Amino acid sequence: MTGLFPIPDSWVWARFGDVAVVASNLTDPAEHPSAPHIAPNHIESQTGRLLPYATVAEDGVISAKHAFQPGQILYSKIRPYLAKAVIVEFSGLCSADMYPIDSMIDARYLRWWMLSPSFTEVASQHQGRNVLPKINSRALQGLPVPVPPLDEQRRIVAVLEDHMSRWDRACTLVQSARKRLGLLRDGIMFSASMGRGVSDVSGSGTAAFPTSVGTQDGILPRVPEDWEWRRLGEIAEVVGGVTKDSKLQSDPTVPEVPYLRVANVQRGRLDLATISKIRIPEAQAAKLRLLAGDVLLNEGGDRDKLGRGWIWEDQIPDCIHQNHVFRARVTNGTIHPKLLAWHANGAGRKWFEANGTQSVNLASISLKKVKLFPVPIPPVDLQAQLVAAGERNISLADNAEALLEAAGRKAAALRRALLAQAFSGQLVTQDPVDEPASELLARIRTERAAAPKPKRTRGATTIANPTPRTTKEQSA
Repeated sequence: MTGLFPIPDSWVWARFGDVAVVASNLTDPAEHPSAPHIAPNHIESQTGRLLPYATVAEDGVISAKHAFQPGQILYSKIRPYLAKAVIVEFSGLCSADMYPIDSMIDARYLRWWMLSPSFTEVASQHQGRNVLPKINSRALQGLPVPVPPLDEQRRIVAVLEDHMSRWDRACTLVQSARKRLGLLRDGIMFSASMGRGVSDVSGSGTAAFPTSVGTQDGILPRVPEDWEWRRLGEIAEVVGGVTKDSKLQSDPTVPEVPYLRVANVQRGRLDLATISKIRIPEAQAAKLRLLAGDVLLNEGGDRDKLGRGWIWEDQIPDCIHQNHVFRARVTNGTIHPKLLAWHANGAGRKWFEANGTQSVNLASISLKKVKLFPVPIPPVDLQAQLVAAGERNISLADNAEALLEAAGRKAAALRRALLAQAFSGQLVTQDPVDEPASELLARIRTERAAAPKPKRTRGATTIANPTPRTTKEQSA
């Protein structure tokens, strides 16, 4: 078959179905309650590492699932999880969004090919047009596979996995540095909003804490006696955003404006890469139109994301915000917006978590509660100095983050280069004594033709039901 790129003479391009069997054996989960249950979210992208999983009973599985056996490859057939494949060493049940695959070449070699950008890109071109696009079994079996001699496959895997283990360790260090940088940013925002490390902040006294209003204020940080604690609703106009009206969205006579969602409002920054639009009456849009200096705070999401946000700087004309994002517009210049935003993202995080409410899946905080958020107000003549000091430290953190982002891009490029070399015959040398791949494929065809066709019967598979590693055990 036609290949994607040049390969050595001793290699051949084959169809996936020539070197692997896409197994299918739907099984009643009620018959195997203690068996492991693997879904796409239990496999780490790119590395193919198996993540914490649980049993069929623990996951509450009720619909029929594919049974898998030791040595098979589990491959996610659904976007956005195409770059996920793992070799299992035990039996169990997997999500219907996965294929158990029997490899007739080196399984580790085939798995790495399935994790490669080349395979993922061509697989994505053969997905259906469902709400969550999937690649069906027939399309998968027609995808190309570069097949080296069997001994060379094993050499490639040995060298590739050695390189990838070091790549993985380096990526872990970068991820760890990102986490530490996040903690550093939190500390910078806390220090800036509290006046820590600024020489003009002095005094032996402590400002009086705000009067209780029924919120869980907890232990508030101490601030100098010439500062003042105020509730957010006393120093800013705080409003909720627009609720989407499905009827208006189909009316072309209603004006369409850009609006910010929770995903746009990150901690200490705004992500404006993707901006949605909404149809809303002009009078309502005018009331919700964002102005430079508005502080945006999230209303819902995970509990640790309540109150996160940043400052609007008029980046997009006529932009508004959705109902899950609050807008705080400071009145009378009482506090610099950056000091307010830094406080909300720093010391204020615990307050928002304590005062939010939790549903089954999401946390939220009401507009009434947000207006009661306690804010420390520095003297007006000190605020510019506090902002300047905070910006200097934030810029250092920004520089560090830029370096980490560059390291991440280099790591991604290195991974692509390693896989490209591995599957084009450039990672290891070819050995002329190796059996050519053409003879390997001929032997596979002969063995498959001679083998009796397996009888696939729903629920017939035997599962050993080993005691699986539960989520808690794997995380330990």
